[in-house]
Amino acid sequence: MHTSARWSALLLAPAVLLVAICFVVPIGSIVLRSFTEPELGLATYERLFADPTTLRVLGRTLLVALGAVGLCLLFGYPYAYLMTLVGPDMRAVLMVLVLVPFWTSLMARTFAWVSLLQRDGPVSALLAFAGVPGVTLLGTAAGVMIGMVQILLPYMVLTLSTTLSRIDRGLLTAAQSLGANRYRTFFQVYLPLSLPGVFAGSALVFILALGFYITPQLLGSPRESLIAQVIGVRVERLVDFAGAGGLSLIVLLTTALCLAAAVLAFRPVRAMLGQGGDRR
Repeated sequence: MHTSARWSALLLAPAVLLVAICFVVPIGSIVLRSFTEPELGLATYERLFADPTTLRVLGRTLLVALGAVGLCLLFGYPYAYLMTLVGPDMRAVLMVLVLVPFWTSLMARTFAWVSLLQRDGPVSALLAFAGVPGVTLLGTAAGVMIGMVQILLPYMVLTLSTTLSRIDRGLLTAAQSLGANRYRTFFQVYLPLSLPGVFAGSALVFILALGFYITPQLLGSPRESLIAQVIGVRVERLVDFAGAGGLSLIVLLTTALCLAAAVLAFRPVRAMLGQGGDRR
């Protein structure tokens, strides 16, 4: 037992060392500067939270990230559910369609959305045809959210499909044989069983959305900046490493709170599904 534990620790050591060198050290150094510059203390954070612009940017970032989660769930859940209903060949086709975006440059996809969302682009023409003329999504938070959803949707689908594919469809048949209609079976049997995937996919998409930089930079505008853009401006233009470190720590703490909330929300789900102990 002790030998196995030592081998596990030995195999884990390179990964831990890599994370420490590439993540902990650089992030720790910039966060440390937020407490030591211009002087030792919390002056940087007092300045950040006293600035209404910073609070607006943080609030906008959270809203856009939550909106991206909601839209990814709205489109991703039916798609992942469809993957469980079709045969192996069609499922492979649907999986390839999910994976294709990973084979394309994020920059190229974002530039494609620039042409789609611009004033004379196809999206504006479609909205004008639908009776909503003069709407330009490029340079708005809505346009940024559309671009983010297109990039983050595969993460939601892959997470959900893993969970949904493991649900025993015999449980649905049993529920229907006991008199439950199709809607009641879905909402009282299938949906609760899929909640682990919903929580995992939502947490993953939300965390990734918090740190988006290229997509808001190309599809948004300075008036609709998100937190990553503000950090970039403080580093590149203002040379304010203390402020950038403070904002980075705020993003890290928000991510940690998101993970903690997902874990706490998942506990009652595990209890409801009877997954807390040995199910054999």
